[in-house]
Amino acid sequence: MTESTRARIQSVALELFTEQGYEKTSLREVAERLGVTKAALYYHFKSKDEIVSSVVEDRLTSFDDLIKTAEDMPPTAETRREILTRYADAFFSSDQPSVMRFFEQNQTVVKSLAVGKEMRDRLMRIAHLIARPDASPEGQLRAALAIFAVHSSYFAIQADLTNDERKSLALQIAFELLDRIDQG
Repeated sequence: MTESTRARIQSVALELFTEQGYEKTSLREVAERLGVTKAALYYHFKSKDEIVSSVVEDRLTSFDDLIKTAEDMPPTAETRREILTRYADAFFSSDQPSVMRFFEQNQTVVKSLAVGKEMRDRLMRIAHLIARPDASPEGQLRAALAIFAVHSSYFAIQADLTNDERKSLALQIAFELLDRIDQG
């Protein structure tokens, strides 16, 4: 399967899942929107779960790359900011708004899939790497909330902002949380 075909199927499926809901959308509807036969769609993805899993797996790959980089960095305040900035850069990539709208509106679907748990585990690993060497409950919570500040910028901020403005605001709030880790 070509990367462009795969990405196109993912994009259209997420669009429909967000518009109509995951449960109410059929693979036939995805195929119709794509302008292909259901058999052609089945050639690439056998189920809606496979489509969602493939989207999440793409995110997991970028999380794994960030985790590897973060593990090799010294546990400093600058490192915390660097890890979170890299996370935000990946988070605010071109297709992320549609992915986040899907995740927000279909949380039970994502949680029910094995890749949903893997995604949560990776996010908690990133939060742990941000919090180190402070293993206190407060430091752990601040690190997790800093990541959530990036995520929640899509649904908590109702203003019409560009991705760059949304990212800048999310990082400003996240850095305020992180900076308190060192202050104890």
